[in-house]
Amino acid sequence: MKLFIFAILALLSTSLCATSRTPEMVSFGTADGGTIHADYYPASGTMAVVLAHGAIFNKTSWRELAGQLSANQIGALAIDFRGYGKSKSGGRASDRFQDILAAMRYLHRQKNIEQVAVLGASMGGGAAGTAAVHAQKGEISRLLPLSPVSIANPEKINAGKILYIASEKEAGIKSIKAQYQRAPSPKRLELLPGRAHAQHIFNTKEKSALTATIIEFLREQ
Repeated sequence: MKLFIFAILALLSTSLCATSRTPEMVSFGTADGGTIHADYYPASGTMAVVLAHGAIFNKTSWRELAGQLSANQIGALAIDFRGYGKSKSGGRASDRFQDILAAMRYLHRQKNIEQVAVLGASMGGGAAGTAAVHAQKGEISRLLPLSPVSIANPEKINAGKILYIASEKEAGIKSIKAQYQRAPSPKRLELLPGRAHAQHIFNTKEKSALTATIIEFLREQ
């Protein structure tokens, strides 16, 4: 695995120009009558990832990662949750999982994406997990909760493969591990050194390892 990560890092180092790629601005409706605005980073592959931000972030916080995903033939759709930017809620403000479900279905139906993955951080990780509970079989090929907040019923997650990622000493690690234990297989838990939480990991020396881990998981057969 380490050799694979080193290879990915080498590839990323030659693709920095992709991080400045201008995304396509898109919008779509949710099942409860809301409107979600998002940045779409197209790629030549058959997979795309919904990127769901944490509470103090927004869709632009994913720009660098989305560019690197696109450079590796993985499309990305970075959403603004309801109440962020121009996105609006149709029902309850807390039903952010509806925004992710709408984003997934937009990729499947409007962009003809065969495999849709979901990467959610902190608040977005909880929303991603709840979306996976409500998703139909085959809608989510891979789920990546990044330091996710707790959800009520992780054992009901419906996703092809699951990769939990967190810092080994972050404040909520016990809750994250407990949620991971209840989630269905196939699953994996990746713990990175340090205490940084969710998207804050991208501001530490573990940034490259986190990015490589995400890309490796999305590209593995």
